[in-house]
Amino acid sequence: MADKVPVSKITIYPIEAAIWRNEGSKGPWYSVTIERKYKDGDKYKQSDSFGKDHLLTAAKVLDLAHTELVNLERDDHAAKKNSPSETNDHDDGIAF
Repeated sequence: MADKVPVSKITIYPIEAAIWRNEGSKGPWYSVTIERKYKDGDKYKQSDSFGKDHLLTAAKVLDLAHTELVNLERDDHAAKKNSPSETNDHDDGIAF
């Protein structure tokens, strides 16, 4: 993911989640990475390790990331449904 940029970021300092869009044979799918930012001397660094004091913040950031991901999937589904090659006259029963 070094050359890609996330489609969205959710931050409650010092925790940040990045949402990544991926393309697969069945269409787009999303993944989430999470990190904790901290300062070491004059340099800012990040870690994927969380202490007790960061767990509730991490949980909230992940909850917000989940909501954003569901919205992105809903938008993808609506765009696909409204594209000329995918338009159909019946309801597929998928609720978003």
